[in-house]
Amino acid sequence: MATAEEFPYSLTISLPLPDHRLASSALRAIEVDAELSPFVRRTFALTSPNNESTDEESMSILETTYRATTNRMLRVAVNGFMESLGVVLGVMGELDVDILNEESDTEE
Repeated sequence: MATAEEFPYSLTISLPLPDHRLASSALRAIEVDAELSPFVRRTFALTSPNNESTDEESMSILETTYRATTNRMLRVAVNGFMESLGVVLGVMGELDVDILNEESDTEE
């Protein structure tokens, strides 16, 4: 495990999603791409909005923590993550049947 001394720069990104299914799908889509740099470490977790519930279905927040050896490496890694996240969320918005149904319901 990397220590805080080895990887002193860190950032945690918490992304709330509508439900556990979408959060879990985003996690699975993003975690397949390994972090390329040995100077960066990242971890993923699904959490609940109130942080007290252990019910899996309430875990709808994708939490990503980055640790890096330099602030530059942290910035580069997070920029790449944000690009990937944008693609994943875009595909979800275009192809997810439940989201499309919710949008059409609100437009009426």
